[in-house]
Amino acid sequence: MDLPVLPPVAPMLAKSVKDIPVGALSYEPKWDGFRSVVFRDGAEVEIGSRNERPMTRYFPEIVDALLANLPERCVVDGEIVIPAADGRRLDFEALLQRIHPAASRVRLLATQTPASFVAFDLLALGDVDYTGQPFERRRATLEDALASVAPPVYVTPATRDRDVALRWFRQFEGAGLDGIVAKPLAGTYQPDKRVMFKIKHERTADCVVAGYRLHKGGADAIGSLLLGLYDAAGNLASVGVVGAFPMALRRQLFAELQPLVTSFEGHPWNWGGEPAPGLGGPPVEADADAPAAPPRARHPREAEGSRWNAGKDLSFVPLRPERVAEVRYEHMEGTRFRHTAQWVRWRADRDPRSCGFDQLEEPVHYNLAEVLATGRSR
Repeated sequence: MDLPVLPPVAPMLAKSVKDIPVGALSYEPKWDGFRSVVFRDGAEVEIGSRNERPMTRYFPEIVDALLANLPERCVVDGEIVIPAADGRRLDFEALLQRIHPAASRVRLLATQTPASFVAFDLLALGDVDYTGQPFERRRATLEDALASVAPPVYVTPATRDRDVALRWFRQFEGAGLDGIVAKPLAGTYQPDKRVMFKIKHERTADCVVAGYRLHKGGADAIGSLLLGLYDAAGNLASVGVVGAFPMALRRQLFAELQPLVTSFEGHPWNWGGEPAPGLGGPPVEADADAPAAPPRARHPREAEGSRWNAGKDLSFVPLRPERVAEVRYEHMEGTRFRHTAQWVRWRADRDPRSCGFDQLEEPVHYNLAEVLATGRSR
């Protein structure tokens, strides 16, 4: 490639703040996908990632779309996302499945769950390096350069009106977006530096603690607590973990939980028991007259065979599900927390059986297509 900015480039980052800041800022939706810096030089395209490793081979349909839509020579920062089948919200689970080692599988998924690219910054255009230019100019040049793009390539919406940003923060979560990013208008592009601001949704939930994993630093400290919620059928479903503790609290929790340590026999997450048909067990002949089996609750080791957890030990110490913890979380991805939850406190006043999915706040649905259709500054 012969570009003024060459790969790899670590994307510019944002630091978390509680509230949408006031000032000379541009506000944008925070997309929930794979951060990607795209390099195009004629017929050559490379898609970089947050860890600076190329993702080009995993998204052939995006490569084709970038060749059809981007200027001949440019470097653009953005996000790869996948809309759900109905097109109304993002599907991060489908996006995770796209990182596959088999070329045949990559080609199949490119047609079954095609991705989109949302552009939100410009690092280079032609022979001009824009990284030293203020964001206000980079954004204006991005809009002009990508004025005629067509799906699945988009330019993210942006506004300087904080009231509009507040409305987006409330509305766009219903389309699967992750919050708001605020960018200083005078800021230059600083790779791998947290010079932007991100505002994410924060909620609390009371969860059953049904297991723990040990900390890598010792056998007398908690690494993470395994959290569950009861579903409508009365099954305890694994919803995620909470794990950011000071070392003193890790040891305190370990000692406090020892009386609750139990065996897997009779435990709601008895992964070592006989697998359900189609989930790793032997083939079972179907009985046409038998009633349909109830859906099986998620347990903490279901992802152990995933390529994202290759070689990772997901074993845990089971606990009698008698304690309830209040945790903070941002949003749900299906039936689990999208990110690691944050510890708040024990809830001695809560009956574990009362901790169900019905306590979780559901965002009002919002059509993703309406977000994507608004690609110019307001």
